[in-house]
Amino acid sequence: MRPGIALISPLVCLLTGIWIAFAVVSAEAATTERIVVNRFSGVAIEGFDPVAYFVDGGAEPGTAEFEANLRGAVWRFRNEGNRASFLAHPEIYGPQFGGYDPADIARGVANAGNPRFFVIAAQRLYLFSREANRDAFAANPERFLYEVGKRWPAMQDKLSQ
Repeated sequence: MRPGIALISPLVCLLTGIWIAFAVVSAEAATTERIVVNRFSGVAIEGFDPVAYFVDGGAEPGTAEFEANLRGAVWRFRNEGNRASFLAHPEIYGPQFGGYDPADIARGVANAGNPRFFVIAAQRLYLFSREANRDAFAANPERFLYEVGKRWPAMQDKLSQ
């Protein structure tokens, strides 16, 4: 074996590994969407009925019987009335920021909200990735919304269309 070859091989492997890791992270970031959906089914907010948060006061699952396709996502509802209300006013009933966690957006990160952690503030639905974010937002929504307002436009431009 020639001198130096053994040293080059581990270095090449290390650099190749770093490049592959970077490519994987970049690919994951590139697959984010403007509306949080299941990547396999296209269903938004894990199939929960967005209107039920307002009507029933909580997270209620929708059904495949009452679906609507809007803005590249499949939305599910508990009944035809909820479906019709959503289609008439998706800006009111749909989760704000496409279902991304506003507490994380305020920090400059786009994490999907969990439909089970929610707040309705100023007659709008917000979903959170964890309980701590929900609780912090609920204590002072104006502060978070101010920060989100500064960051969301640039973040939204980075998300796929």
